Amino acid sequence: MKYRTLRYIIPLVAMILLLNSCGVVNKKYATPDAEFSESYRDTAVQDTTSIATLHWKEIISDSILQGLIDQGLQNNLDLKVAIENINQAQASLVQAKLSFFPSLEGSAQVSKSKTSQASLNLGNIDGINLNTTSYLSQLSSSWEIDVWGKLRSNKRSALASFLKTEAATRVIQTQLISDIAVSYYSLLALDAQLEITQKTLENRIGDQETMKLLKESAVVDGAAVVQSEASRYEIEASIPDIELSILQEENALSILLGRAPGNIERSTIENQTTYPDLKIGIPSSLLSNRPDIIEAEMAFRAAFEDVNLAKTYFYPSLTITANGGLSSLSLSDFFDNSVFYNLVGGLTQPIFANGENKARLKINESVQQQAFYDYKATWLNTGGEISNALFLYKKAKEKQEARANQISALEKSVEFTEALLKYTSTTNYTDVLTTKNNLLSAQLDGVSDKQQELQAVVQLYRALGGGWIN
Repeated sequence: MKYRTLRYIIPLVAMILLLNSCGVVNKKYATPDAEFSESYRDTAVQDTTSIATLHWKEIISDSILQGLIDQGLQNNLDLKVAIENINQAQASLVQAKLSFFPSLEGSAQVSKSKTSQASLNLGNIDGINLNTTSYLSQLSSSWEIDVWGKLRSNKRSALASFLKTEAATRVIQTQLISDIAVSYYSLLALDAQLEITQKTLENRIGDQETMKLLKESAVVDGAAVVQSEASRYEIEASIPDIELSILQEENALSILLGRAPGNIERSTIENQTTYPDLKIGIPSSLLSNRPDIIEAEMAFRAAFEDVNLAKTYFYPSLTITANGGLSSLSLSDFFDNSVFYNLVGGLTQPIFANGENKARLKINESVQQQAFYDYKATWLNTGGEISNALFLYKKAKEKQEARANQISALEKSVEFTEALLKYTSTTNYTDVLTTKNNLLSAQLDGVSDKQQELQAVVQLYRALGGGWIN
């Protein structure tokens, strides 16, 4: 019996070796060339290291903001959804790996049947047992030999999809850290602007009283008193808008933190400092730092392997099936001389599926081309984001020095015009009001300049791919 079994197995093994000698039909994957620039716009790269490799707590020093970001990373719902995507992709990867192993099924059954006496065509012979009971217990196995690389391509595609979901989660994490920080700095800026505006309102109320006294002394006329009142109410009317913006920003930040809208604990914008050593590294380092570039490449790789998979459908599949067990018409001798087995190896080639195979291949090739365009677009967007953030940071630093000089000059101008108003007739309240309004605008712009600097550093950190490396 052993000899007979070998007589069937040896030709089957020889056929497998012959098919494998033909080689797989799949192409080997290589990272696509996106033709990315080796330099950033208007920026000379002097460092090979990048702030993207730093933990986000090294970039953001405010302990309150650090606590808010930790809350967001634990509770943000978009991030939780992304983690579930990872779990699903991981299960798909395990499923693809298991396809390399043969299936194994077990069954046990009892069959009872009755045969018609007329169907036996034995005439009127009596005493024939027409009832039959049979007992069967068997194991069945099927195994597809991966001759053309179908299973390997499927596994690599599942692996790329899994890595894509991991990268997508990192994209959400880096964006979440940036969004929380940007929103927090916006709140601090609004707080500072509200404080400036409230102090300005106090000054306008004082001006109103001063103009009344000066009118009684015939230094100014009634127009100055009315102007002071209008200026006071103009400032007073702007405060509710700032307070509304604060409420809206708090609500938006609360949602990012994964909690119900409410008050946000925070520091002041004056206490904020920016990370001083903004090293950006070389452009090619983005390939390992930017999670969205990794995500785009993994999407391309999955599409690449799907094309390989589609090609294998043009070739026959080789499957080995086997089953064996015990079969008997009586339980008493179920284990005696009741062994049976089957071993079959064969090639299967669909005859009328060539059109379907061509369509499948064409679709997958088109998807792969789309994935390449997405990959290249991600590179282009990355360069633009880094350029924007760098330029924003540089210009914010430049503006702050000029703004400080402007505010200092306007403060002196206010003092001079107020003194001239009291002691000479060459100045009227309109001159004083114009100077004070200019000072208020400059002070509010100064807050915006500081906000711009803080946000630019966070945006640059995210643009370089920072925020996901632990």
